[in-house]
Amino acid sequence: MAASTIPHFHNTPGVRVIHVGSKEFMCIGARPPFDHPHIYIDMGGDSETVCSYCSTLYRFDPSLAEGTCMPADCLWEGDEAAAA
Repeated sequence: MAASTIPHFHNTPGVRVIHVGSKEFMCIGARPPFDHPHIYIDMGGDSETVCSYCSTLYRFDPSLAEGTCMPADCLWEGDEAAAA
């Protein structure tokens, strides 16, 4: 069985849109300790979605690698993200 990790994204910089290379991910709002409950988002067939907690707009960009985002500093790589 292959191990997989779900990318965690945050909007600490306060950008209008975060472009993501994954349609399934976790939104944490801001970097801990100012994060909101970490919620799983699945875009399904949509190309964009809004986090119901922090209202961050996420837009799928197929040119980005899976698990990455633009701006790149919106990817959270904390110890807790690796364990999810």
